[in-house]
Amino acid sequence: MTESRAAATSGADRTGQPVAFSDPQYTAAVIDLLGAIGYGEISAFERLAEDAKLAPTLEDKFALASMAAVELGHVGAIRDRIIELGGDPFAAMAPFRAPINAFHDHTAPSDWYEGLVKAYVGDGLAADFYREIAAFLDHGTRDLIVESLQDTGHSEFVVERVRRAIEDDHRIGGRLALWGRRLMGEALSQAQRVAAERDALSALLAGGVDRPGLDLAAIGRMFTRITERHAERMAELGLDS
Repeated sequence: MTESRAAATSGADRTGQPVAFSDPQYTAAVIDLLGAIGYGEISAFERLAEDAKLAPTLEDKFALASMAAVELGHVGAIRDRIIELGGDPFAAMAPFRAPINAFHDHTAPSDWYEGLVKAYVGDGLAADFYREIAAFLDHGTRDLIVESLQDTGHSEFVVERVRRAIEDDHRIGGRLALWGRRLMGEALSQAQRVAAERDALSALLAGGVDRPGLDLAAIGRMFTRITERHAERMAELGLDS
């Protein structure tokens, strides 16, 4: 976060709430964003639990099920924050069911390795997008979002399994590289649609009272950073982006 953004959201009123919450539009944007992240976590839990059925070994099944449990564990804090801000957490999540479900329907893995790449790359893309937007938020909400999106170390399991598969059969690398590019395209399209279609999020990006927004060039740089981090993740897996 730049100093100007931090200064605009870090002050507090007499109740101890950040000054930014005196703007109803800002509060609505925060609730909207938390709703998107909350449903994303629930959806990720369901998907990982389903993908665990494809696991070739019991160890692999347990590892993916553990990743699913972590995703679900993050939802409680997000729900509590929405309630604290005067919102209904499930009403806040509801508008995001269709777009997030559509993304998963369009990117259903055909095998175990595609599921692993999606868990690593797909979730990473979503996390990067939400972290970028979180830079516009008050410290408390931003910290909650960053914590909920933290990698708990399970990604090491994915990287090791994918790299080992490529070493055993180099043809897998080419197929998974194409799969990673498809995930990138689908995820960016979804992120752009969500940002454009949700009025509260669009307003947050555009700025508000005493809060600077992003111009088109800055939005372009934001998506460039997301693309660069995607390339880094693909390289970690031993795949070309």
